[in-house]
Amino acid sequence: MCVQCRATAAGAAVHHGAEEGAERCSQPRPLRPGSLARSLCRRPGGLRAAPRCGAELQRGGGDGTGDGNRSGSDSLIRRRKRRVGAVAGSCRRASGGGGAVAEMCAAREGRWGRRQRALLCCALVAALEAAWGQLRYSVSEELPKGSFVGDVAKDLALQLAALRDRGARVVSADRTRYFALHANSGHLVTAERLDREQLCRLVERCVLRCEVIVEGEMKVYEIEVEITDINDNAPSFRESEMQLRMSETTALGSRFPLADAHDPDVGVNSLQSYELSGDEHFSLSVQAGADGEKRPELVLAKALDREEAAFHELVLRASDGGEPSRTGTALIRVSVLDANDNAPVFSQAVYAVRVPEDVPVGSTLLTLTATDADEGFNGYVKYSLKKATDLASEIFHLDPETGSIRLVRSLDFEEGDSYEMEVQAHDGGGLFDTSTVSVSVTDVNDNAPEISVRSALSEISEDAPSGAVVALLHVQDRDSGANGEVRCSLVGDVPFRLRSSVGSYYSVVTARELDREEVSEYNVTVRAADGGSPSLRSSAVLALRVLDVNDNAPVFAEARYSARLAENNAEGALVLTVRAWDADWGQNARVRYRLAEGRVRGAPLSSYVSVQAETGALYALRSFDYEEVREVGLWVRAEDGGAPALSSNVSVRLLIVDENDNAPQVLYPPAAAAGAAAGAVWTGVELAPRSAEPGALVAKVVAVDADAGQNAWLSYELAKATEPGLFRVGLHSGEVRTARSPLARDAPRHSLVVVVKDQGRPALSATATLTVVLAESVAELLSELGSAAAPAEPAGSLTRWLVLAVAAVSCLFLAFLLLLLALRLRRWRRSQLLPPASGALRGVPASHFVGIDGVRAFLHSYSHEVSLTADSRKSQRRWAADSCCNTLPARPPPDKAAPLLGEDAAGARGAQPDALPIKSMKIKEKYTSLLDIC
Repeated sequence: MCVQCRATAAGAAVHHGAEEGAERCSQPRPLRPGSLARSLCRRPGGLRAAPRCGAELQRGGGDGTGDGNRSGSDSLIRRRKRRVGAVAGSCRRASGGGGAVAEMCAAREGRWGRRQRALLCCALVAALEAAWGQLRYSVSEELPKGSFVGDVAKDLALQLAALRDRGARVVSADRTRYFALHANSGHLVTAERLDREQLCRLVERCVLRCEVIVEGEMKVYEIEVEITDINDNAPSFRESEMQLRMSETTALGSRFPLADAHDPDVGVNSLQSYELSGDEHFSLSVQAGADGEKRPELVLAKALDREEAAFHELVLRASDGGEPSRTGTALIRVSVLDANDNAPVFSQAVYAVRVPEDVPVGSTLLTLTATDADEGFNGYVKYSLKKATDLASEIFHLDPETGSIRLVRSLDFEEGDSYEMEVQAHDGGGLFDTSTVSVSVTDVNDNAPEISVRSALSEISEDAPSGAVVALLHVQDRDSGANGEVRCSLVGDVPFRLRSSVGSYYSVVTARELDREEVSEYNVTVRAADGGSPSLRSSAVLALRVLDVNDNAPVFAEARYSARLAENNAEGALVLTVRAWDADWGQNARVRYRLAEGRVRGAPLSSYVSVQAETGALYALRSFDYEEVREVGLWVRAEDGGAPALSSNVSVRLLIVDENDNAPQVLYPPAAAAGAAAGAVWTGVELAPRSAEPGALVAKVVAVDADAGQNAWLSYELAKATEPGLFRVGLHSGEVRTARSPLARDAPRHSLVVVVKDQGRPALSATATLTVVLAESVAELLSELGSAAAPAEPAGSLTRWLVLAVAAVSCLFLAFLLLLLALRLRRWRRSQLLPPASGALRGVPASHFVGIDGVRAFLHSYSHEVSLTADSRKSQRRWAADSCCNTLPARPPPDKAAPLLGEDAAGARGAQPDALPIKSMKIKEKYTSLLDIC
């Protein structure tokens, strides 16, 4: 019978009769609020209501469904209130009848008030234990696997949906898992068949403890489950047959202890009675020991006579109180011996020994000593175990000859700290003596602390607040005393700390903020050490990965960037590459680049340069001109891929490098117009007196260069002069001065060509032409400029060869012209004899080719401008445009047919006799040109 059921039965027996109490103990019941409620009910002031408190609590939760006692207690209190109100009303109605009735009503009201207060106390205690998060249930042993124990979700007010999402599990300190939690229903069920005798061998009240851990909340709820006994074991004797020897002179009434039976059940299911059958010489006496156990004794009721019966066989039956009752039997065989008047005597009534739990197997713990004054067979003493537990029989061995007790199995203080055995020494005549052996086991620090990780995170965000729970640990040491005191600590300098939780539980929490960029993974070592000497240690490692948070902006490799780019660059040329790194990880560390808004010379910056988003490469989108843009300042922004994104900016300075792409530009003397006549080429006319001294300033050539630096440094030199030694030019100033005094033989007009060069690589140059007139006055200058003849340049060999070539060409042209006239006359004569097929050339009238005047009209003279110098490589020739619209062009337009030749071969073969070959036309053109030159 369970403790609660016994309390219920007792309460029912007091108030409602024993029958009702027996009915209420038919089923196991949940123990919440449990023994604490009953103990509070038994406090001073509530002693009279204590039995009633137990009975009423059982009445409130008697359905056995596990839905708790709170609702039952509430309903019971409401019923009691109604009953008290009814009684109070009746008392008020009867108060007018006399004082005796009033006193009786007042007494009844006092009893009901005390009962109501007791019930309210029990209900409050039940609610208090529920708030503590501790549940107690009761379940019978030997139930099949998966049997219902209690509704944990309902008793703890946990939502089933949250329980399924967050996850919950049952853990216990034992290696065997006895209970499980159904996540769908929230019910606590058995994980395997429970055997109370195996789980709690020597304990009357068998309670298994476990914890329910809710993963998401990191909370622990303690659960106690009492395993109630059922009558599943029959009483049994250690030996099925017992041998006794008695002398025939044994006095009547002598008592002989018998081996008692053992029933592992408890309560009414345990051993209750013994019965003896088989012979009238003996009777059975059952004695109650100090520990409440029943010890059978065989009593000699009739004198023995060996000659009448040498042996007597008896049957000892042991019965328990279960329903149905179970029994066990043992056969007692009594041998009648001759007289033996001295019994063995132990040297000590109690043998006590203390041994450490690490004593080696096979060691002799102590040796029993018993003496017998008889001689021979009657004085020969042997030893045997009279009474010992099954566990003691497995650990110790008693040598029957020497009486030494030897260890046959290792001791374990955690399994048992003391053992008590009853030994017997008997001689050959059947006389004996008994003694008690007590073995105390002292604890040795042989168990290291055990660390169990009940719940742990594998990863945590780096922005987790201080105090966030990372893991839930359970630490225990099976030793006792100082050897079982455990101290826990964390190894190394880690941003975590241990916080004590419920019971032997510890929480690993964050001690400060985490930084993934500093440490991305932690191996947190939890070390537990006991208080033994030497101390034993154990450790557990928690692997924790820190998740990244976008808390770092990109950082550029340089504080500022600058680059030099030569002008006239190609479009799309790479200028430079900016680099930025982000200390974050993954998408948070992905950096993209873009240009900040800006303008250059009124145009958007994006039209000048662009940046590649992935690589940070800066490209020029157009060709830069140093003369227009010398420097471009811009900002490049680097932005990571986090949410929200972080960014940083860097300044980029782009310097345009000048190249020698501009030739010097002469400002003075001004350049001649492109279509000027032959006499207008002398644009820069300067006056130099014939009496000028050497070094006299004549003129100054002024030039500029749009480039910069070395490319704009200009130098001047005299390239050509009519009189080379008369003038000189300053190298850097461009000043034209006289190198000597003019002479009378010097020509009055001098042409100077000054070359202006820059210092670039390669150097670019420009020329300036000056006309210097040696005159004493402005009138003489104007007279010289107005003369038609220019100073003749010295004739060279080239001129002579040119005249010869012109004469030869003229002769050839005249010969060809005569031949052409002869052919023309011949064709005209034939046309007079035979009519022609066509009266005119295609596109050209025939009258144009008749007579010398016609030829001259056709061969219209061309105007040419020829400049000849001593150096033939610098000669120039200019052809003037046509001056008459009737002049036949040297080359026909592409959209018109050829005027003299036919369009096909047949037309060529059948050409008219008055058609002229094109070659003759070219010769005429050359001849006319040469005539103009001459």
